[in-house]
Amino acid sequence: MCCAVAEFCIASRESPAAVFVNPRAGGGRARRCLTPIKRIFAERSFPAEFIFTESTEALESHARNAIQAGRRLLVAMGGDGTLQALVNAAHGREVVLGILPTGGGNDFAAALRLPKNPIAAAGAILSAKPRWVDVLCARTADGSRRLYVGGGGVGLDADAASYSGAYSYLPGRVRYVAAAVRALREFKPLQIRAEFPGSELPPMEAQALLAGVLNTPSYGAGLRLAPDARIDDGLLTTLFVRNLSALQVLAVVPRLLARGNLPDSYVTRVSAARVRLTTDRGCLFHGDGEIFGPAPVEIEVLPKAVRVLAPAAR
Repeated sequence: MCCAVAEFCIASRESPAAVFVNPRAGGGRARRCLTPIKRIFAERSFPAEFIFTESTEALESHARNAIQAGRRLLVAMGGDGTLQALVNAAHGREVVLGILPTGGGNDFAAALRLPKNPIAAAGAILSAKPRWVDVLCARTADGSRRLYVGGGGVGLDADAASYSGAYSYLPGRVRYVAAAVRALREFKPLQIRAEFPGSELPPMEAQALLAGVLNTPSYGAGLRLAPDARIDDGLLTTLFVRNLSALQVLAVVPRLLARGNLPDSYVTRVSAARVRLTTDRGCLFHGDGEIFGPAPVEIEVLPKAVRVLAPAAR
């Protein structure tokens, strides 16, 4: 028996979909949603094997083994970090990826217009079609290379990434803002320079709170700092959030929580295919909330890098 997802036969009893479950995502949300999602798949006669993974390394290892065994549909049940691990294992292979958004952020799922509710998303991906999307590739100063799917950067948000785990009990955006406020206590503004190799764009340089490099319109659970970004246009968005005082940051927290954005006067944005970030002191770069390595860092778009199940465009 073969199960078609939107006219593509990509799962069967002999080769079921591999669903990689991050049990810690979203404060344990994946575990809570597991039974109803399994029920939906069973009702639709959709063959799937659920594989619990306790670390990024374990997920990537399981994913590579699944691909080697001939699996064609691999699903991340977690947040953007879980999807990132799956993308790094699957890039360049003839597979289709899916997302069951049970993490704290889920910004890539939002860019795909998947339902926020993971149970509703389970039903949606069974009638979705594979869609080619871009991912970003970061090369840090220590020579490491890693793909990410949504947002990354240097500065306050990278510092906040080390604190976010302490706030896993908080919902989505509140968690990220709380971690950033905590990181602000010890943060010193960076002098950041952004250059755009292969482009005629002039460099950007300023003392900033952070420099972000986004593939998606939002990161940090809906912080819409790049509202015009698209995941299939072959471009990334580089943004600088200007150097704000602690009082100014605290003053915009209610706006961030309620609306997920900043005043335009606080943000400078540039779209390009590649960017190189350098800083005046040592700092780390993160992608999707995961620390990659030290700056300087070069980030480029990999156009149409992976196929992901997505609802039909409205």
